[in-house]
Amino acid sequence: MAQVNVPYCLAYDNQGREKLANGNKRRIIGYFTSWRTGKNGQAAYLAKDIPWTKLTHINYAFAHVDGSNKVSVNETVAGNEATGMEWPGVAGAEMDSSLSYKGHLNLLTKYKKLNPGVKTLVSIGGWAETGGYFGSDGNRVASGGFYSMTTHADGSINTAGINTFADSVVGFLRKYGFDGADIDYEYPTTMSKAGNPLDWGISEPRLKGLQASYRELLKVLRKKLDEASAADGRYYQLTIASPSSGYLLRGMETFQGVQYLDFVNMMTYDLHGAWNEFVGPNAALFDDGKDAELAKWGVYTASQYGGIGYLNTDWAYRYFRGALPAGRINVGVPYYTRGWKGVTGGSNGLWGTSPKSSNCGPGLTECGTGATGIDNLWHDLDAQGREMGAGSNPMWHAKNLENGIAGSYLGVYGLSGSDLVGSYSRHYDATLVAPWLWNAQKKVFLSTEDEQSMARKAQWIVDNGIGGAMFWELAGDYAYDGIKKEYYIGQTLTSTLHNSFKSATAYGNKRAKQTVPAEALNLQFDVVDFKLGDQNYPLNPKLRITNKGSAALPGGAQIEFQYPVAAPNNMADQSGAGLKVVASEHTGSNVGGFKGDFHTAQFKLPAWQSVAPGQSVDITLNYYLPITGPSNYVITVGSKRFAIKQEYPNLPVGNLP
Repeated sequence: MAQVNVPYCLAYDNQGREKLANGNKRRIIGYFTSWRTGKNGQAAYLAKDIPWTKLTHINYAFAHVDGSNKVSVNETVAGNEATGMEWPGVAGAEMDSSLSYKGHLNLLTKYKKLNPGVKTLVSIGGWAETGGYFGSDGNRVASGGFYSMTTHADGSINTAGINTFADSVVGFLRKYGFDGADIDYEYPTTMSKAGNPLDWGISEPRLKGLQASYRELLKVLRKKLDEASAADGRYYQLTIASPSSGYLLRGMETFQGVQYLDFVNMMTYDLHGAWNEFVGPNAALFDDGKDAELAKWGVYTASQYGGIGYLNTDWAYRYFRGALPAGRINVGVPYYTRGWKGVTGGSNGLWGTSPKSSNCGPGLTECGTGATGIDNLWHDLDAQGREMGAGSNPMWHAKNLENGIAGSYLGVYGLSGSDLVGSYSRHYDATLVAPWLWNAQKKVFLSTEDEQSMARKAQWIVDNGIGGAMFWELAGDYAYDGIKKEYYIGQTLTSTLHNSFKSATAYGNKRAKQTVPAEALNLQFDVVDFKLGDQNYPLNPKLRITNKGSAALPGGAQIEFQYPVAAPNNMADQSGAGLKVVASEHTGSNVGGFKGDFHTAQFKLPAWQSVAPGQSVDITLNYYLPITGPSNYVITVGSKRFAIKQEYPNLPVGNLP
């Protein structure tokens, strides 16, 4: 098959690191949402408002999968915000008349011409549009979205649907001038009832096939984007917004699809929220050993978990580090709050309890009591138009609450100054790296972000060689308006990231930390035969070793690999191979952060069990928290050490002794 000559050099330097705009040494990726148009009287956020001189990437949210398995932004509907709207009289929002389309995409293209180093990607899906989409009348169409486009009702791969979609993505990028596609599929996990409850009717019957079809989707997209890159002389990126909770990731095997991506944007937020009663941080950086949700289920006290808390950013990063260099992982940070009311116990509400509620929206019969009213400015509505409690506020509104300011904008959100009751005291936990507001009179807890937490997260990103930060969403950032004497939409948090990243060292561009052997064997390692959902505990898939070379791998060969410290150092096997962990960069609890990245595991093939060319042998693994990889394989035969071609295809093939 002919090799496609992909122009990587347009996007990457000769060390494999991405060329980044605005002097940043790490990525700063902001989500720009389509619905803040100003037409409902609320604050507009347009392309002119984006801090183009500070970002590296902008993700436009959202496009969706339409009923014919193609990417769409409702562009055939007159006046749609993506390609049809105009903002007459708004300075900076004048259309580029050379383009055949209007709306947000016209303005994105217009400003990208002025800031050519900033990459724009179209983000497809999102929570509300993974399994359907919003039609021109604002009603949701239950089309099946990603689920049916990738997977037939019997669980088999919908190859035709995937190819139709991938071809449409290429056409979309070319038509609207995007630099790539960001897949926000929530979620291709085998855990039952994990995504949007509105999608369960179509996702649940397909659970057994979602992982294989997800990998095929990313593989086909990568292939077609590479072909388009070669044809167009322009590099097209492929990224994802990934889940970050250990529960969801348990149903995603070893996330094998990351091999097709330029980078992963971890959604390391919404780690706690009013979907249950456990009051905690939206996006803690570290575990503190006191997470009420984990404590409730015995995670800290069950020996098999090694005391590891998995609802924090650091845990999610270490999980992905098992398969990727640090520089291909980006940390998600929220420019919005989550919160509860009626909170009892805890320390100023932290790790307290919210009253249980039945006003939970579709699918859930019991949840926590989310904050409402002035504590829920971005209030979502249910299908009946009732406010859903979530404590969801842009950070600019949260800053006004913190400072006792009744913002001049309250009226357009159906609120008034009289709704500002009690005082909101700011608290900060340095172990968690998490600020919050506590209103003792109303018993309201709002998990926030501010300059202190953002600066600490930025420093941690730099210290660990991580690729950068992604945030949801641009319109949540804040600045103080000295004329109005209130906080409003601004660039404070983004500036904090930019100021840290423009003086940072280059990000980590290698997965392995040890010296790689000079020669490789043509062996393939696959992790297969995962059980589905809750049956997948403990995790005991098969590690399949396939000899793709021309000489037999002899019995007695020692096989070593690494897996991430996101799982404890108690991996074993159920095959009599004697697999054991021989080295660990981290042991024990992860309070305050992990101390390293990898465990090293080792086993030997039985002396009688050589693996002939074309043959495979299976080792059944046993471990307790999800991992990516394993990776960094080293094969020792006699006194010779080899890497594997699967990981290092450019190394020469070694001769077995």
